[in-house]
Amino acid sequence: MDEQDLMRRAVELARLSLGETSPNPNVGAVIATPGGTIVGEGRTAPAGGPHAEVSALEQAGEWARGATAYVTLEPCNHTGRTGPCTEALIAAGVARVVAGVRDPNPLAAGGLERLRAAGLRAEIGTILPDLARDAMVGWLTAVDRGTPYVIWKFAATLDGRSAAADGTSMWITSPQAREDVHRLRAGVDAIIAGTGTVLTDDPQLTVRLPEVRRNPLRVVVGGARGIPATAKVLDDSAPTWVVPGNGGRVELRPMLQELYRRGVRSALLEGGPTLAGAFLAAGLVDRVVAYLAPKLLGAGPAALGAAGISTITEALTLDVVDLARIGPDVRLTATVKGV
Repeated sequence: MDEQDLMRRAVELARLSLGETSPNPNVGAVIATPGGTIVGEGRTAPAGGPHAEVSALEQAGEWARGATAYVTLEPCNHTGRTGPCTEALIAAGVARVVAGVRDPNPLAAGGLERLRAAGLRAEIGTILPDLARDAMVGWLTAVDRGTPYVIWKFAATLDGRSAAADGTSMWITSPQAREDVHRLRAGVDAIIAGTGTVLTDDPQLTVRLPEVRRNPLRVVVGGARGIPATAKVLDDSAPTWVVPGNGGRVELRPMLQELYRRGVRSALLEGGPTLAGAFLAAGLVDRVVAYLAPKLLGAGPAALGAAGISTITEALTLDVVDLARIGPDVRLTATVKGV
């Protein structure tokens, strides 16, 4: 395999750990011989478990001596729940380390310099850095600013309706799209919804995939008033944080800061149009994932409520990064410019 293929494999491994590692980053690592043969692979385990480099080195064994490590993130250079990955790489006799992205966490940074001081050839950003960054964008963004990376997910008809005029909304999209949403949920640390959504739809806000046993934290914005004790969001399938506000109003940025303190690095916003509009108006949405069904309603609530926009020149501009068919529906993924 060539070096780009080896880094692509490390990125694949990093993506497999999405939603499992916070507050640690989801890192992928590959150990390869000078000829490009993979002898070890690893990805970050849940907090307290081995880091990607350590797992890859354990798999490689003696083959690690003289090999190259391809890692999506600069190896950590500090002792937390586990020891420094830099020391593990040095002790294993690795000759070269290629990292995709510099670690923004000052507590863990300095890995590149430590490796070079020990005589290893160490590089950052020389092979597919954008691909590595995209695989860890939630964690990288959150650590840089101290609030979780927020993905707004919604389902709508082609004319932008989230429900019919009589309020019915089950189901706008196909079973394939709904299964895809569960995969999206599995990749985040928290799912956010408003009390209106909880009262109207009684969602459970959990991941229902047989291969996924971990559920994100459920966050209900607006307080518990009026929510029955039998609501699915209050069951014991996942932890739930109910966030009350002053006079019914919740300050969103402080709420996100508290989620960060609780270890949340990425969150999926699944609230209704009012909550989505408030997040967008506050500049708190990083990515939009829209599931669009080939249906027309002509009437009914819109997917997005008031977002502080009064004229076309103020419209939020998105960069479309992916477009895919999911069964009969279309999934559009875009990032928000200027956030």
